[in-house]
Amino acid sequence: MGFHRRLAPSGFDRGASAAGAALTVLSAAAAALGAAVPSASAAPTDHTRAEVDRLYAAAEKATESYNRADERADALREQVTLAQDRIARQQLRINTMRETLGSLAGAQYRAGGLDPSLALLFSDNPDEYLEKAAALDRINVHQAGELRELEAAMRELAQERTEATGKLAELDRSRKAVAVHKRTVEQKLAKARALLNSLPSADRAAYDRASRSDRTDLPDPGNAPAPSGRAAAAVAAARAALGSPYVWGSNGPSGFDCSGLMQWSYAKAGVALPRTSQAQRYAGQQVPLSQAQPGDLVTYRSDASHVGMYVGNGQVIHAPYPGAPVRYDPVGMMPVSSVTRV
Repeated sequence: MGFHRRLAPSGFDRGASAAGAALTVLSAAAAALGAAVPSASAAPTDHTRAEVDRLYAAAEKATESYNRADERADALREQVTLAQDRIARQQLRINTMRETLGSLAGAQYRAGGLDPSLALLFSDNPDEYLEKAAALDRINVHQAGELRELEAAMRELAQERTEATGKLAELDRSRKAVAVHKRTVEQKLAKARALLNSLPSADRAAYDRASRSDRTDLPDPGNAPAPSGRAAAAVAAARAALGSPYVWGSNGPSGFDCSGLMQWSYAKAGVALPRTSQAQRYAGQQVPLSQAQPGDLVTYRSDASHVGMYVGNGQVIHAPYPGAPVRYDPVGMMPVSSVTRV
């Protein structure tokens, strides 16, 4: 599959490769002629591209942190709702038990005006009285059992309320974490957009060409068979998403971030993937890059903050960064962290 060959650079470096090569040739020629070639005009542009790349990588890392915090908040909201439902049912049960015990206590109070021996002495039907007394003893035993059950239910209710209070506090912390990560992403993306707008028109045009989904500098990904039916279905879904916009924090269907695209594609195959790229790398069997097959998840960078889907012939489908829609790119576009077969 040619994983070890030198692949075309990605991002801004791809769009500016021709201009960079031309500048190198001109600089060498001028140096040979003994002429001074000013490089100050090129250096800021190169620095700007590098800074935009860095900001996009940082924004993507913050996006995955946002996704993780948002997923945790969703889980906590569900847990809090279930806890509140359990508390309500337990409170209703306790209220019912209290009413039952209150009725029994009232009946005993009304029947307990005479000493039991005197009640037996004056009874018109001692046998009937003894039967009632035995029944009353059984009621007392039953009442004691219900009292113990009530006490246990109240302890359980208190524990449920304590746990629910803890989950509510954790949910509040998760909501705040979501807000922090959201601000971080938006700030970095805003700075990246400002830097892009500062590029000379020719460099910006080169960047725009490199960001299109209709790439013409890549070989056909081919039709290599996937290792399973679900992998084949996921590849088909990812291909159907080609050209969709990058939308950070989104898992489709109208826009995607990198892990959102993988989650959505495999959901179409009936497989529930975790939300973040860091978790997706452990969603199956780890395989060597040299053995990658269509449908395998390829995570990038040492922190696994980016993920794409291998589709064959040395290429992945992924959602690259804002302004670059879902597209094919070389599998070696950045350092590979792991390959996972779902």
